[in-house]
Amino acid sequence: MSSVFIILFGLIGFTFGWFVYSKFIAEKIYRLDPDYVTPAHTFNDGIDFVPTNKFVLWGAHFTSVAGAAPIVGPAIAVYWGWGPALLWVTFGSIFFAGVHDMGALWASTRHKAKSIGALSEDVVGKRTRALFMVVIFLLLLMVNAVFGTIIASEMVDIPTSVFPAWAAIPVAVGIGVLIRKQFNLLLISIVGVVILYFSIYIGSVMPLELPGDIFGLGPNGNWIILLFVYAGIASSLPVWLLLQPRDYINGAQLVVGLFVLYGAVLLTLPDVTAPMINDNLADNTPPIFPILFVTIACGALSGFHGIVSSGTSSKQLNNEKDARFVGYLGALGEGTLALITITAVTGSLYAANAADWNGIYSGFGSGGASAFIAGGAALITEGWGIPLSFSETMLAVMVVLFAGTTMDAGLRLQRYIIQEWGSIYEIAPLKNNIVSTLVAVFSCLILAFGASNGGYPGDGGMVIWPLFGASNQILAALTLLVISIFLMRLGRPAIYTLVPMIFIIFVAFWASAWYLIDYYRGEKWLLMALSLAVMSASIIVVLEAFSVIGKIRRGEKLDVADEQA
Repeated sequence: MSSVFIILFGLIGFTFGWFVYSKFIAEKIYRLDPDYVTPAHTFNDGIDFVPTNKFVLWGAHFTSVAGAAPIVGPAIAVYWGWGPALLWVTFGSIFFAGVHDMGALWASTRHKAKSIGALSEDVVGKRTRALFMVVIFLLLLMVNAVFGTIIASEMVDIPTSVFPAWAAIPVAVGIGVLIRKQFNLLLISIVGVVILYFSIYIGSVMPLELPGDIFGLGPNGNWIILLFVYAGIASSLPVWLLLQPRDYINGAQLVVGLFVLYGAVLLTLPDVTAPMINDNLADNTPPIFPILFVTIACGALSGFHGIVSSGTSSKQLNNEKDARFVGYLGALGEGTLALITITAVTGSLYAANAADWNGIYSGFGSGGASAFIAGGAALITEGWGIPLSFSETMLAVMVVLFAGTTMDAGLRLQRYIIQEWGSIYEIAPLKNNIVSTLVAVFSCLILAFGASNGGYPGDGGMVIWPLFGASNQILAALTLLVISIFLMRLGRPAIYTLVPMIFIIFVAFWASAWYLIDYYRGEKWLLMALSLAVMSASIIVVLEAFSVIGKIRRGEKLDVADEQA
């Protein structure tokens, strides 16, 4: 069977999602109002609250939420077979992720651009907020530790990615300044992408490595330290100077990369050599149900998206109607990345036949970002005649830049939460930008270096991946629950958010329980403690939320203030 079938199935589904389903949700359920004055205008401070062109905001939002997860998750999950992965990516993007992301952006905009954690206090109750923020903080902790490990690994394994990855920073700053001065956006975008791809060419012929063992932690550990130093600085700068333009130009670079990859599939027409359903699973392989739904999080549904939607994007939304373009289309963009990942790691250009594929995917956990880079580079080289070294560097840089922008946004969001805690509990030092950033950075480093996989210092990120996936989906369910209650309080249908919420909370808690037993058997006490903390806090949030739903259905007066305009 040709890989084109996978592409067509997903893209036809996404087309329906954008032109039909998202339009229905935006107009009939969320009822996006173009005349509503968004918090970006009401609280415009030039730092966090900045009215932003929807195309720029889409790029910033898309690359912040995407990271490396829609690559790593699908590239691992195809071990069960490409069929289940394709179905979850396609239907998850249409009916789960797009509704979730657009809903979180809309609900936050209607509540002074509050984060989903703070918003839960207005919608559900005060006790919910504290627990919700604990879940969010722990998830951000995992996200940053995981992506720091992924970036470091790619920079060590593919040193040609080092120069273009860091060259993107001054390019982004320049673009941020030019956008601020209202230069032509299209011209800026073209020039920026050309410079990025020229830096990729330089990197492909000029690999770079760290000079010596800087911190005595080996090359991976050293890169992790340097990455968190950078991310700490970047997360403290105004959004328009680095975060927003870096995310935007990375988004433009990804659009070009996706065009090249999808075009390569059409030019080469590779066959699918991986099984649709893999019956040759290794011993101790996790069960496909429910683990598939937490292995592929980003690319189908992700709680992290709700944090970004309500934490940064809602502060930059120029017009409420842009929530559909930024939120729903951002989710579909991530779905297209997951879709091409499935194609790249299952086609004949990656593994010539079924035997070769089974040799590469010898057990659960095989694949990941390295499989995407190898399979995608083979596609590009065969289809477009581009040298393999350039193709590998281009895709490695794509992974690194995406993960890097997620780290920037993740640390900024962690800082927000720490500062909120400082205000709530009147701890003055935590309100300070520098102190709160340092707390965020050091907590991430402790997790990255504390949860060792036995390979090298700082390899804890990939050990955390299963825990991150399960916790991420629990948070997505909680976010859908808050959106549902907000809809119910407005007297609108909530079934379109409640049904996805019920399904995902069921599989996410089931997966968490499965991994909890696995951590206990493996004596992984740190991961067990984190998992228990997330599950315990989430259960209480769910109970509080269902109590509020009961009161709404009975018509009782609620003890929470609704700030929606």
